[in-house]
Amino acid sequence: MATTTITPIPTATFMDSGALFRLLAWTSPNFPVGAFSYSHGIEYAVECGAVSDAATLGDWIATIVELGSGRSDAILFCAAWRAAATNDGAVLRDVAERAAALRGSAELGLETTAQGRAFTETQAAAWPAPGMPVISGWNGPVAYPIAVAIACAAHGIPLDVALPAYLHGFASNLTSAGVRLVPLGQMQGQRVLAALEGALGRTAAEAIVAPLSDAGSAAWMADWTSMLHETQRTRLFRS
Repeated sequence: MATTTITPIPTATFMDSGALFRLLAWTSPNFPVGAFSYSHGIEYAVECGAVSDAATLGDWIATIVELGSGRSDAILFCAAWRAAATNDGAVLRDVAERAAALRGSAELGLETTAQGRAFTETQAAAWPAPGMPVISGWNGPVAYPIAVAIACAAHGIPLDVALPAYLHGFASNLTSAGVRLVPLGQMQGQRVLAALEGALGRTAAEAIVAPLSDAGSAAWMADWTSMLHETQRTRLFRS
């Protein structure tokens, strides 16, 4: 698993300490969205031998980040943040609909919507914000990246700071699942996460300038393993 050069994103704008503390809390593994319950198909990838060590785990997650739901979620996150920042409920509805539809399996849909609901409820209870943007005319489930993006925009957290933090949290959760499943030592897990910095930086930089129409996954193996996970005989994770 080779390390790569990180692609820089535009220089972050000013953010006060309160907003920074909220972002750190919301993207922390300790934030109660149940992320530890989901492996994003990695559990079956370990079962079938596609992921068997630190190198294959890192390659698997990097593909998800750059070509799969990580990239798709990053583009959706940017569109939702911009719509929320301008309080454009109609655009938010379009983004929310796309986010709910762009899932390769039922379990991946459950993963993002359950976390989205848990994030929204906890964030609203602990950090209520007056004038929180509303998704006009949408009664469906809200995907996790949409929920986080709306909260970040409402609390004045700049997009160029919020997006990398969201992606890092996403990769951290997948790495944690892999560490438990392979299994790997904690040091190996941190090396995997360190090697993902290039993929995370490139994805953030590309997503910020990508049109909403570019959202979508090309990580077919990750979708395939998530589908087969639905009928896997012994399971520790919900996806």
